[in-house]
Amino acid sequence: MRKIVIAGNWKMFKTQAETQDFLLGFLPHLEEIPQGREVVLCPPFTSLNVLSKSLHGSLIQLGAQNVHWEENGAYTGEISGPMLTELGVRFVIVGHSERRQYFGETDSTVNLRLKAAQKYGLTPILCVGETKEERDAGETESIITAQLDKDLIDVDQDNLVIAYEPIWAIGTGDTCESTEANRVIALIRSQLSNPNVSIQYGGSVKPNNIDEIMAQPEIDGALVGGASLEPASFARIVNYN
Repeated sequence: MRKIVIAGNWKMFKTQAETQDFLLGFLPHLEEIPQGREVVLCPPFTSLNVLSKSLHGSLIQLGAQNVHWEENGAYTGEISGPMLTELGVRFVIVGHSERRQYFGETDSTVNLRLKAAQKYGLTPILCVGETKEERDAGETESIITAQLDKDLIDVDQDNLVIAYEPIWAIGTGDTCESTEANRVIALIRSQLSNPNVSIQYGGSVKPNNIDEIMAQPEIDGALVGGASLEPASFARIVNYN
């Protein structure tokens, strides 16, 4: 049975005080969420503790934006699985295109992070997707297939969420047509050994397009960037019709 997972990726936004202000506006909307719909917030590391304390007993799951493959060590700027699980983190984003583009993430390191997340009881949200140049060259299918082949080596598909994030649609205002997103997500599913993996769409998801996106049969949720930063906006998304 595929779960619906709506995750907000706050990226490098919100102080601890701003995080608490967000919750004041957002939590009242959660009473309307249909049963079985997972809602995840992935704030900066500095706000994990604030959310961990504030979300206890709520319907929101706590997520992180990255995890290192070692339990500890001389890895300045990184964070380990045990550090996250101590705070009650349940999900972790792995392989986001911004990590690949700006910070040297490779399919090899993505694979290591995925396995480490699962080792410590976290559910990774694996991000895959193509650039504008790759799409224009007709390489969407081959790029995504290659990413999955390398990223998922020895990864347990029973504890996994995948997010299809066309890089050209992230933060640009350009949304992949819902039918095209559905087609690519069906392609992703065809590459998996477990057909029940939840596969999200991510890329300029907004309150005015979430209903159309979620009406597609292959799409099991959304990984939301900028629209997850405002309580009313994200509430509309998690309560899509």
